[in-house]
Amino acid sequence: MKTLLILLIVTTCLFACRQQHVPVLVTQEPDYEKAQSFLHIKNDSAFYYYNKVVGTLVDSIQIAQVYNLMAALQADAGDYYGSQENLLMSLRYLNEQNERHVYCLSSDYNELGNTSLNLKNYDAAIHYYDLALKYARNDTLKQTLLNNKGLVYQKEGNYMQAIAIYDSIIHKKNLDPMGYARVLSNLARTKWLRNTGYRAAPELLTALQIRIQEKDDWGQNASYAHLSDYYMATHPDSALLYAGKMYNVARQLNSPGDEAEALQKLIQLAPAHTVKPYFTRYQYLNDSIQTARNKDKNQFALIRYDVAKNKMENLQLQKENADKKVQIIQQRILIYGVILLMVAGLFTAIGWYRKRKQRIIREEKLKNSRKVHDVVANGLHRIMSELQYQPVIEKEKLLDKIDNLYNKSRDLSYEKPPVYEEGFQTEIIQLLASFQTDAIHIMTVGNNEHLWENIADDTKEHVKLILQELLVNMKKHSDARNVAVRFEQTDGQIFMQYTDDGVGLPAEHTPGNGLKNTVSRIKNMNGRITFDSDPKKGLKVRISFPIVYIP
Repeated sequence: MKTLLILLIVTTCLFACRQQHVPVLVTQEPDYEKAQSFLHIKNDSAFYYYNKVVGTLVDSIQIAQVYNLMAALQADAGDYYGSQENLLMSLRYLNEQNERHVYCLSSDYNELGNTSLNLKNYDAAIHYYDLALKYARNDTLKQTLLNNKGLVYQKEGNYMQAIAIYDSIIHKKNLDPMGYARVLSNLARTKWLRNTGYRAAPELLTALQIRIQEKDDWGQNASYAHLSDYYMATHPDSALLYAGKMYNVARQLNSPGDEAEALQKLIQLAPAHTVKPYFTRYQYLNDSIQTARNKDKNQFALIRYDVAKNKMENLQLQKENADKKVQIIQQRILIYGVILLMVAGLFTAIGWYRKRKQRIIREEKLKNSRKVHDVVANGLHRIMSELQYQPVIEKEKLLDKIDNLYNKSRDLSYEKPPVYEEGFQTEIIQLLASFQTDAIHIMTVGNNEHLWENIADDTKEHVKLILQELLVNMKKHSDARNVAVRFEQTDGQIFMQYTDDGVGLPAEHTPGNGLKNTVSRIKNMNGRITFDSDPKKGLKVRISFPIVYIP
């Protein structure tokens, strides 16, 4: 069943992004054509060429489409967080006011709904499906989106809401036979889940008959699964029959996920003396699926790294060629510059000597101000956020947090090393969770124990306070609904990327103490920070620093 859902995801993505008023397919790009030729045959190669071509495109709708296709391939491989990252990239290139973009907007939000459903984040899935419906212009696509939304309500146990959605679809006059069978089967299954006494067999069998007539193998696979579940408690022999049919169809479709599901049913229903071959096959299949998914996830990450590395090497080569052409001019400028620097240095030394004491005083005040802002102000804001959005607050934990904040405020004048009793990975998770609300969804990628093993404690504290400052600014000023934080270790560096879909930084923005402190901390860590802000696309902050840092 999971493989069927993934196939529907990819089909919807391809259908939605191509139903444009103006054709947008990238037919003149060789790398794009190569990617298309590998699609559904060797998906890692397709991903490689999509990722390669996306950096050469100019048309925003083409860029969005390629990111959408890459996300679908990642979802197919079970890399849901990587898929969400590429979908957010796709959304950055789309304009809801442009009618050419609405189909890809609908497809992106549908895919975000599907990944959220697979991650069992049901509230987020409903939110994204509603956004997808907002931009859907095709009746068939709308019916697919409503069916997906009904599936979410079914999964979370809200059967009445799911039934209401299926009832609204099934009476549509323009519903094709395969669509009708799908909705009928889902509706009957939902009614049965709500009331196990409901006679769902006639509707389930009707849906199966339509799918057989339409030669819908994937639909038959789903019907056999529903019928096996339905008869399991009351007619085990019938349940066993349909589980066997599902197993045969899944093998014909070469769908390991559905084959594994059918084997689970057979192991449960078959006579004891016939179970062993099913169990052996299930163990082998389950291990193969997990191995393949892990391999695909790593392969996608390596592909993106290799393409980015090649682009950087090409840019470096171009820069070296350009440097050779201006070398003589630079040498002359250097000579004149040295003379000017010597003159300026004389005057600067005099001024520096006079202002030295004043600068030391200002730096000390700035250092104390930064401590107060990061430790006390942002700490209080984090506690207030938890009080505001968490339905239940344990008094003892709250008192511990306030006492911890009090002790930190008393120790501001001392340089005490931080202590993370539960591990720094957990510290980051708790920090992000304290800012997540019903309206703000926060995703994180790459935060694991191995990442932080060689990082100095002082650097970890800097990272925590920097991330806390970004989240506080997001909460106060950005109106963001989605936040993504990604960590990555590459070539002796830690790369951290913060992204939100808020209003970004104002054009005439003057950094306050918080952002100034953030920039100062990055410099102290021998790192780099860049801000990429757009009022329509949100804010992106890239940070990098060495893995081993001695303060």
